Amino acid sequence: MDWYLKLALVGPVLLFSMVAHEYAHGYAAYRQGDPTAWQLGRLTWNPARHIDPFLTVILPLVLALLGGPIFGGAKPVPVNPRNYRNYKRGDIIVSLAGVATNFVIAIACVPLILALGAVGRAVPALQSPLAILQVMFDYGILLNLSLVAFNLLPIPPLDGSHVFKYLLPPAWALRYQQVAGAGFLILLLLLSVASPLLSRWMAPATALWQWSQRWYLSSILPLSLGA
Repeated sequence: MDWYLKLALVGPVLLFSMVAHEYAHGYAAYRQGDPTAWQLGRLTWNPARHIDPFLTVILPLVLALLGGPIFGGAKPVPVNPRNYRNYKRGDIIVSLAGVATNFVIAIACVPLILALGAVGRAVPALQSPLAILQVMFDYGILLNLSLVAFNLLPIPPLDGSHVFKYLLPPAWALRYQQVAGAGFLILLLLLSVASPLLSRWMAPATALWQWSQRWYLSSILPLSLGA
């Protein structure tokens, strides 16, 4: 499959998954007592409010062109942890809300693929567009599981760091949070020079995607992208 065709199939799925991730953060924060995202108009499914030129467009496009793993991100939803009714509990819930949402999306894609297969076999005229949707949902499983694994990296300011810091002694946790300023640089190093290490961290996501395919591969419709 040509990279531009792959990008056309992956792009909408990745954008939806990232918007869902950020919306979940904002909604969880709202439920924990912080209305910041709502007040700033970020508690919305409108993708335009969540797009970051570099994280959402340039980074995934460059990685796709380089043939590497496709990662990206939406503009982080602003939250104010001081508004949480319980700081520690709220911080953990809000931090894990995004990855929990991505995991739910990955699971939901499986019955959707099965349903599309059943409809396609019942109505052969619809097989071609439904097969394209199946491919997108298949990517949806892999992308969302990858977003779960990637965001759980214990590197500030990723979601996993907000949980990991509570496992450290207070003095260590303070120093650990100070790494946030260099967090993006560390991520870039992981994506480039330390990619084998990142691949090992991401391996469970790929393995779970391959395992889930056993449930729906027999339902995949023939894909025809010819002129």
